[in-house]
Amino acid sequence: MQSQKPWLAEYPDDIPHELPLPNKTLQSILTDSAAQFPDKTAISFYGKKLTFHDILTDALKLAAFLQCNGLQKGDRVAVMLPNCPQSVISYYGVLIAGGIVVQTNPLYTEHELEYQLRDAEASVIITLDLLFPKAIKMKTLSIVDQILITSIKDYLPFPKNILYPLTQKQKVHIDFDKKDHIHTFASSMKQEKMELLTIPKIDPEHDIAVLQYTGGTTGAPKGVMLTHQNILANTEMCAAWMHDVNEGAEKVLGIVPFFHVYGLTAVMNYSIKLGFEMILLPKFDPLDTLKIIDKQKPTLFPGAPTIYIGLLHHPELQHYDLSSIKSCLSGSAALPVEVKQKFEKVTGGKLVEGYGLSEASPVTHANFIWGKNKPGSIGCPWPGTDAAIYSEETGEFAAPYEHGEIIVKGPQVMKGYWNKPEETAAVLRDGWLFTGDMGYMDEEGFFYIADRKKDIIIAGGYNIYPREVEEVLYEHEAIQEIVVAGVPDSYRGETVKAFVVLKKDAKADAEELDAFARSRLAPYKVPKAYEFRKELPKTAVGKILRRRLLEEEIENHHIK
Repeated sequence: MQSQKPWLAEYPDDIPHELPLPNKTLQSILTDSAAQFPDKTAISFYGKKLTFHDILTDALKLAAFLQCNGLQKGDRVAVMLPNCPQSVISYYGVLIAGGIVVQTNPLYTEHELEYQLRDAEASVIITLDLLFPKAIKMKTLSIVDQILITSIKDYLPFPKNILYPLTQKQKVHIDFDKKDHIHTFASSMKQEKMELLTIPKIDPEHDIAVLQYTGGTTGAPKGVMLTHQNILANTEMCAAWMHDVNEGAEKVLGIVPFFHVYGLTAVMNYSIKLGFEMILLPKFDPLDTLKIIDKQKPTLFPGAPTIYIGLLHHPELQHYDLSSIKSCLSGSAALPVEVKQKFEKVTGGKLVEGYGLSEASPVTHANFIWGKNKPGSIGCPWPGTDAAIYSEETGEFAAPYEHGEIIVKGPQVMKGYWNKPEETAAVLRDGWLFTGDMGYMDEEGFFYIADRKKDIIIAGGYNIYPREVEEVLYEHEAIQEIVVAGVPDSYRGETVKAFVVLKKDAKADAEELDAFARSRLAPYKVPKAYEFRKELPKTAVGKILRRRLLEEEIENHHIK
């Protein structure tokens, strides 16, 4: 089956319809930029500057160190770091050595970490000193063989190495024993020679570069096998879409974590490829972020809706200049129209919504930044990407405005799930990736998300899409964040419940919100219950964990 691709008629002249498939390794983008921009700043980290030559030199040192300590082609290396220079160096160093990067969330509990490392069969973990207790537990359980320990302070100038808030308050005792294969990251950087023992032969189309675990928002995390070509193709697409930029001259604000594939592609690989300076922030703090933007003047700002919301509602927003920002691509969750409009007014730049998933490296759609964009839409498929709405009832593509499952095809689509052939076969069919997200396409080829297939609420026989209800309630002036979910109901099967965070000093009760919703929604879509909270549970990239709220609700339901 092939779609008609009506979106191509909407493409600006500067965006190509197709892109040549790169037959290169992922690490080649670093070697290319280090040759083209050797002395240009690649990373800015709280006053510390590293050039492209610095990054390549350190990555080569780490690669040689890993090989000298037994790393073979295809071995999995877990990188459990926040956004910092070591995370970039580790990523490219592992790839140069021929290893597979396993991106690991530093906030994982020991249970979550054990599951991922066992599933990936990781042999090495690179992490922070303050996370050493988790890492040594994995070694004690014989899950990993080697640990490389680093510190945020290693790449911070005085006095930031004393003041920086992520440094541990209580010293963790670490015995660096070479016999036990526990090493410092700094020791790998002291090598005089950087020759690899072997130059790994990489097949970009088939060899895995990254084992990216799904967020677990819809079940147990699965290891997504992303090849060198998958990620490099998506990076090329990103560069083609963000066409109105100056190679080697932009500054990218790196808040989206690199252990999420969105940050990996749209910030790290994209910036390295085009010779951009990355301004790294290891965690999102609204005031800290406002200060960084005001002082360092980033021009590109990939993010998530909760990040933009956090900045817009900060009480000191008006004291900081955000006018350097000229474009932002929002991902990982639905972008409320109100947030888009307000952020564009504050910055004078463009904020558009995109769409993707780990299984697609991750981006498949986005609105045009310098061209037509439709608020509320996820935009059009990227160059070289095909997409359609699949109707389960007919087994065919749906007509414009008909609802169905969004399916995509392109060079960025994963090789499959790690050691899970049945799950792979369920989502990869005839070359198409079945995303599990429900939506529709208009006549111009712009796509719209209704909701995840598993999130649809069926109440009294009606299909209710949580996103539609959320978009309406976001229009209420008192609401800062909201998530709508289907909770157990003995009569309707499920009923609609809204979990609400109000803006600071704002007031609203369930009765007021109910009246507001009823004036804009059909009666069966209106939430039957409201729960007000100070905050909502989120993933590291700001995606609200609807599943966790449902688990709490079901547990409370059973208790009662």
